[in-house]
Amino acid sequence: MADNADRAAVTIQQSLDALLARRDALATQAANDECIDCGYEIPTARRQAAPWATTCIECQGIRELRGRHVR
Repeated sequence: MADNADRAAVTIQQSLDALLARRDALATQAANDECIDCGYEIPTARRQAAPWATTCIECQGIRELRGRHVR
């Protein structure tokens, strides 16, 4: 029978695995230079200012209004 420490360790490992998978997906997706929400090209100025950006300015604004901050 698992105790609290075992369950916590499993939860932490699952969270870490999910974050690493997401990081790899974002790195691949960022190379596309397309917004993941609308599909339009992310403007060059935004890509230079925030190379990690996966959304255009408009879609990022919508995400922030909805409270879905994603990096």
